[in-house]
Amino acid sequence: MTFKYGVDRLNLDIVNGIANGTIKAELCQEALDKINKSRRNVDIMASSDKAIYGINTGFGPLCDTQISPEETHLLQKKNLLITHAVGVGEPIAKPISKLMLITKVHALSQGFSGIRLEVVERMLAFIELDLIPVVPEQGSVGASGDLAPLSHLFLPLIGEGEFWQGDQIVSAAQALEKHGFAPLELHAKEGLALINGTQFILSHGITALTRMRYLLDLADLAGAMSIEGMQGSQSPFRPELHEIRAFAGNIEVATRMRRFFKDSENMAAHTDCDRVQDPYSLRCIPQVHGASRNAYNHLKDMVEIEMNSVTDNPIVISAQEAISGGGFHGQPLAMVLDYASIAAAELGNISDRRCYLLLEGLHGLPRLLTTSGGLNSGMMIPQYTTAALVTENKSLCFPPSADSVPTSMGQEDHVSMGSISGRKLNQILGNLEKIFAIELMYAAQAIEFRRPNKCSDLIEENFDIIRAKVAKLEEDRLLKPDIDAMIKLVKSQAFNVQTGSL
Repeated sequence: MTFKYGVDRLNLDIVNGIANGTIKAELCQEALDKINKSRRNVDIMASSDKAIYGINTGFGPLCDTQISPEETHLLQKKNLLITHAVGVGEPIAKPISKLMLITKVHALSQGFSGIRLEVVERMLAFIELDLIPVVPEQGSVGASGDLAPLSHLFLPLIGEGEFWQGDQIVSAAQALEKHGFAPLELHAKEGLALINGTQFILSHGITALTRMRYLLDLADLAGAMSIEGMQGSQSPFRPELHEIRAFAGNIEVATRMRRFFKDSENMAAHTDCDRVQDPYSLRCIPQVHGASRNAYNHLKDMVEIEMNSVTDNPIVISAQEAISGGGFHGQPLAMVLDYASIAAAELGNISDRRCYLLLEGLHGLPRLLTTSGGLNSGMMIPQYTTAALVTENKSLCFPPSADSVPTSMGQEDHVSMGSISGRKLNQILGNLEKIFAIELMYAAQAIEFRRPNKCSDLIEENFDIIRAKVAKLEEDRLLKPDIDAMIKLVKSQAFNVQTGSL
């Protein structure tokens, strides 16, 4: 397929396809017409005697100061891109910078930003040539748009800033010369169109959704393998229970759990046991994992609205009117990113509880998952790591969107802090990958003690994936290489988490 910027609608799969090169994206004639018409409108307004914010006035607290046409170019270059590029910290990952470029091109191509076609085409050339600007991770308050990170993203247009070259960083001037590009001179409204927007917050949201989609499925697999190891009950996943409390996420998780247990000899072997019920971390998996799925779905809906929106300011309506509003404010994303952070952290919280259960020596399992306890510590200590990661995630759950620090001499007196929300969600997801790696290692060890009973084909397949990298623990050994191998399996999405039909 070919995606048409400014005309077609992005979704999570399409934007990732454009980013990884599996989907071609281009400007069609309709988008070209929109861009050129909007630019002509700005040129008319820029030469008008009427003060129009962002076109022939200063910015922020200087919005009441009108400037001459002769000063416009200097304003766009020096007083916007140069002065706003004050980000600090480590660079964000190169793929996130690329997503920022892609989503910004889509927003600018909708014909409300007044930018010249030449500028958009230069951005498309950067994407095509994999010339991805270096963007520091800190410095955005997420309200007048992501001003600092977007300024860094677009410094290379004017010959400033830096690009990624593989894993190395090179000056933009050097890279532009190599590819035969002259620095651009920005015209009226263009600097503002470039740096007003939520693309930093948005691209962190896209990245988090892409990671979280797999981790939600992996949570179900980890829970199912732990239940197999504990010989827990299937009753909490029966459809009758969830049809009368019909949250979509709960129903999906319960269905997936039933599929994970399909034709399991191990589960059938204890059908008539005298256990009445399991601890919450086993029997409440649909309610807890399901609530996290509901949060994911909410974030996905909001992100897909945002990636098809125009978020700069002012919005060019005609040759006579440009509306100055708050379309750049990050609150719509900031709040749901914080919600998703809690959802992701809770997946780790319940996973750690299952790890602890597997160590207690209950229902036929040896304490610490070793038959040589005393001399050997078995699997005791990795749960310390999950406990530490869970607490770290809890500390990351403070919602930045609940805070606001005024900027710009009070003109920007309520800000979203959504950039921090997006960064923290991805930190939590990184910790969650490690927690699941340890639970899956524990669950595989527990399943060893249920032999010769076999689990379902799907769980046996994933058990074999683990055993190809991590052997059964017979006696104490250095577990760090095992944990690292498990983390690598999780990060590479090596597990089969697709349950198919019953």
